[in-house]
Amino acid sequence: MPEDSTSIDYVMEKASGPHFSGLRLDGLLSSPSKSANSSPSPFRSGVPSFSQISDPAAPNQPFVIGVTGGTASGKTTVCDMIIQQLHDHRIVLVNQDSFYRGLTSEELERVQEYNFDHPDAFDTEQLLHCIDTLKSGQPYQIPIYDFKTHQRKSDAFRQVNACDVIILEGILVFHDSRVRDLMNMKIFVDTDADVRLARRIRRDTVERGRDVDSVLEQYAKFVKPAFDDFVLPSKKYADVIIPRGGDNHVAVDLIVQHIHTKLGQHDLCKIYPNLFVIQSTFQIRGMHTLIREKDISKHDFVFYSDRLIRLVVEHGLGHLPFTEKQVVTPTGIRGEWRSVYSGVDFCKKLCGVSIIRSGESMENALRACCKGIKIGKILIHREGDNGTQLIYEKLPSDISERHVLLLDPVLGTGNCASQAIELLMRKGVPESHIIFLNLISAPEGIHCICKRFPLLKIVTSEIDQCLNEDFRVIPGLGEYGDRYFGTDE
Repeated sequence: MPEDSTSIDYVMEKASGPHFSGLRLDGLLSSPSKSANSSPSPFRSGVPSFSQISDPAAPNQPFVIGVTGGTASGKTTVCDMIIQQLHDHRIVLVNQDSFYRGLTSEELERVQEYNFDHPDAFDTEQLLHCIDTLKSGQPYQIPIYDFKTHQRKSDAFRQVNACDVIILEGILVFHDSRVRDLMNMKIFVDTDADVRLARRIRRDTVERGRDVDSVLEQYAKFVKPAFDDFVLPSKKYADVIIPRGGDNHVAVDLIVQHIHTKLGQHDLCKIYPNLFVIQSTFQIRGMHTLIREKDISKHDFVFYSDRLIRLVVEHGLGHLPFTEKQVVTPTGIRGEWRSVYSGVDFCKKLCGVSIIRSGESMENALRACCKGIKIGKILIHREGDNGTQLIYEKLPSDISERHVLLLDPVLGTGNCASQAIELLMRKGVPESHIIFLNLISAPEGIHCICKRFPLLKIVTSEIDQCLNEDFRVIPGLGEYGDRYFGTDE
C-alpha cells in the first residue's frame, strides 16, 4: 500500500487497470438493444433533399455549426460567445448531452462502470432526426436528460423553433459521419489536457458534489481513453481549430465574421464552398430585370448582358493566384527617397475557353479585362436531355500549363458543362485550375458540377429557381444565344 493512498498518482494508477471499457453490460452482443427511453424517430438523409433546395417555397436552410473538443475544453464558452455576437439572428443551441440514452435497470445497478463518454451512450438517430427537422424549418422537442437519475424527463422537454443558425455542441459530434455531413462549419476547441482536467475537477466537485478521488477515477477509466480513442481523432475533420477555447477572442471574432458572410449567401453557397455568387446590388438586380424581359430590344439586351458579363469576369479573375510585387510610383523626391507601392502581380498563364455558341458572347468582356488573352472553343451537340456529343474543339497547345476561364452564360442541367470540363482535364488542365463563369445558374446544374468537380470554382451572378419539364431554366431568360446574336426570329 502506498504511503498516501489519496494522492492523485495513486488514484489515477488504480483506475487505469482492467475495467469495463464497453458501454453496455451486454457489450459482447453485436447489436445492443435500445433503451426503452430512446426515441427511434425516423431519420431522413443528412444531406438536404434536392426538392428542399430547389423548391423556391422551401424555407431558407439554416447554417449548422458543429463545436467539439475534450471535456471542459471551453466548448460552451465558445458557443456562448458566438451566440452573443450573432444576436441579430435566430439561433438554436443543441447539446449532444440532451440525447443521452436513458439507462436500463441493469445498467443503473452498475452505473459506476458505465462509460458516458462512449459513442453508444448517445441516441445518435434521434440527434440526426432533430437536426434534419430543424433544417427543414420545422420545430422540434429536445429531450431533457437528468444526470442524477440518468433518465430523460418524461414530463418535460425543450421546444425549439425554426432558426437561422444551429449550433451543435458535444464531445462526439464529429464521430459519426452522418452528423458531420449536416454541418456547414466544424470547430474543434483545443485546450491543454492539464487545464481541462483542472476545470473538470473544479466543476464536478463544486457543481455536482463529487469528491476528487471519484472524479479522477472516472477521468482515468473513461474520460481520457475516450478522448484518445474518439475525440482527438475527430480533430482532423475540423475546419477551424481554436487553441485556448473561449480565451481566444480573435479566433471567435473571425468565425463570427465568416458566419455573417455565409448567412448573407444563397443556401447552395453554404453547401458548396466552390460556388461563388457575386454580391447583388440594385444595379445588378436592375440589369437582370432588363435582360429577362421578353420585349427588350436586341441592342439593350446585348448592352446590359455585356455589363453583367464584365462583372462576372472581373469577379472570376479575383479567384486566380497572384504574386506579390513592389513598384516605384512617380511621387518620390528625386535623389532623396523613392515612393514604393506594395501590390500584387496578375496570373500570367491564363486562357479562356468558350462553349459555342452562347459562350462566345462572353469573349469580348474577357478580352477587355485581359489584353491579348488566348481563347479556345468547344462545340458540344446536345442529344436529347441526358446525352451530349463533342463536335469540335480548338484549344491552346499549352493549355495544360494555364488557368482556364470556362465561359457559358447559362448553366442548366450541367451536362454540356461537364463534358467540356472533362475535355479540359483530359488535355491536362488540373481541375483546380478551372473557373466556370456564367450569368445565371439552375440549382440542378450547380449540384451536377459542384459534386462532380469539387475543386473547380463556379462564379455566377444569380441562381434561379429550377428547371422546368423541358429542362429550361425558370424564370430564366430564354434562348440566350439567339437573343444575343439576333437569331431568334
